[in-house]
Amino acid sequence: MPDPTPPGPATASAPSHATTTPIRILLADDHALVRRGVRLILDREPDLEVVAEAGDGAEAIEAARSQEIDLAVLDIAMPRLTGLQAARELAALRPGLRILMLTMHDNEQYLFQALKAGACGYVLKSVADRDLVAACRAAMRNEPFLYPGAVTALIRTYLDRVRHGEENPDQLLTPREEEVLKLVAEGHSSKEIAEILFISVKTVHRHRANLLHKLGLHDRLELTRYAIRAGLVEP
Repeated sequence: MPDPTPPGPATASAPSHATTTPIRILLADDHALVRRGVRLILDREPDLEVVAEAGDGAEAIEAARSQEIDLAVLDIAMPRLTGLQAARELAALRPGLRILMLTMHDNEQYLFQALKAGACGYVLKSVADRDLVAACRAAMRNEPFLYPGAVTALIRTYLDRVRHGEENPDQLLTPREEEVLKLVAEGHSSKEIAEILFISVKTVHRHRANLLHKLGLHDRLELTRYAIRAGLVEP
């Protein structure tokens, strides 16, 4: 006779985050009340956990040295070392660490400095309860997170630079260099590229060296990835 007792639902209905290690977060802000409020926002999420706090940039760096963290959430304006200075130090100290800037400043200059310092996201304190959790998760997926106004600022600045001739990606490579890059990415050897373009192998090697130098790349694989991103070849 079959057992009338149905199997317990505990295992089947366990939430997916039950066995997932939470994202370990370092939170740095010189105002204790702000840290407390931000920590409440983060710690109520099962996949996020604040494991260290700091009152300034120097403390943040010390915390990163002594504790295992996945993500640093830094205020921009802090004593001793600012969040921007701390971001630069942390990016050098822990290359795999994700960094978010949390700030009250809706300021283009701060935004650009934060991105240049190594931050992958810029979140305004005024909407932290809406955006911060999503920004943390995006950072750990290696995706940038910017509030809508920041995206507008980036586009406007880029277009201004193009109009003034300061930045024109189309002129970064010469037409011949683009041809060589495309053929390299398609897997052709230097000899094959020379035959296709009716140039010498030595010239192909010179073009490849120029490509690596101009693009700041190191090998054929990185050239191929760049060519895919530039739309020269299909992935």
